Amino acid sequence: MFALSSGVPPAAIAVVRISGSAAGPALEALAGRLPTPRRASLAELRDAAGAPLDRALLLWFPGPATATGEDLAELHLHGGRAVVAAVEAALGALPGLRRAEPGEFTRRAFLSGRIDLAEAEGLADLLAAETESQRVQALGMASGHVSRAVAAWQERLLALMAGAEAELNFADEDDVDVYDGATRRLVDGMADLAAELGDWLRRPAAEVIAEGLSVVIAGPPNAGKSTLINALAQRELAIVSPVAGTTRDVIETPLALDGIVMRFSDTAGIRAESADDVEAIGIDRAKAAVEAADILLWLGPPALAPAHPRTILVAAQADRWRGDAADEARAARCDLILSAATGEGMDRLHAAIVAMARTLLPREGEAALRQRQRAALAEAKEWLSIEADTREAEDMILIAERLRLAATALDRITGRAGVEDMLDALFGRFCIGK
Repeated sequence: MFALSSGVPPAAIAVVRISGSAAGPALEALAGRLPTPRRASLAELRDAAGAPLDRALLLWFPGPATATGEDLAELHLHGGRAVVAAVEAALGALPGLRRAEPGEFTRRAFLSGRIDLAEAEGLADLLAAETESQRVQALGMASGHVSRAVAAWQERLLALMAGAEAELNFADEDDVDVYDGATRRLVDGMADLAAELGDWLRRPAAEVIAEGLSVVIAGPPNAGKSTLINALAQRELAIVSPVAGTTRDVIETPLALDGIVMRFSDTAGIRAESADDVEAIGIDRAKAAVEAADILLWLGPPALAPAHPRTILVAAQADRWRGDAADEARAARCDLILSAATGEGMDRLHAAIVAMARTLLPREGEAALRQRQRAALAEAKEWLSIEADTREAEDMILIAERLRLAATALDRITGRAGVEDMLDALFGRFCIGK
């Protein structure tokens, strides 16, 4: 298969990759020779009729030590549309070559064992990363941060599984280590591993980084919510009007603050009685947005702020109430004073939002799991969680089955490991077979 692996032309350079058993013959057909492996070589490319295509750099990587695990070639062409089209046409005319399907290079890398599923997901996230936090998180995933953790858990599971199998099937062998209270030892080992998986499940989800934290601006009518979101977005996103109830629906915009993706939402003014049925719907949606928010910016009286674990109390529209004793007293109970119209307090608000957002993101060097991975990890934890004082905790057959199901769940994260690994651990560690 072959594909353009660089950006859409025109560009300074276009990289066309070829993977599979026909990669070498394709280079010989276009360049007339096979270059020295892993060394760039300049060559004149020609089609089957001998017509010149381009003067390009060739790279030849014999398998299996390649990105896809197969023979791999790269053509570094001049990046014009006509050049790329001509070379692709010449490749398509060669026997045994076809255009690659979307993601097929990465799929072959997975199938050949060059990367696992978690690393493939990290690579996809890395390609889609637009902010610094997304880049750091995706790079950790693509570099195998999660995979290494899963490998360590699988190794511990394999040791437990081998112990259970030895107890069940080889307890009468003299050279097999079998202990009194073996079930208790296994249950304790399962509990320790389940606790570690639980720690990982309590970490922020990777989707928070990819899709953005939800920051909801809420408060009573005419509190300055629309003016604030316009100031944050630096464009006229919401209608600003002195008429109460102007905002009827949730208005959302994505923004990045200090490299952190966030979704800011302007909501309808929350008040006890609405002017009409449409505004009532808007108020209900505003309340729902507040409940689902990661961070709440409340632009109303502090005493009326909804119960939310991460609320920033904002005394907004400072340019209007400066000097009023009652408003000054109310502002003193808020986290910060703000005027979106004049810019007063915007820097402090920015810093407060970022500081609170960082508490919801993985710490530096700490990997986060995607929803698919979290589901598999939660299932593994459930199978490992067994009450110590129950009959099940004394049944070695049930313990062995729980361990097997936990290992199967972990395997779904990376797509690796299985029965053969357990057998290797069993026979390798317990010296079975005289």
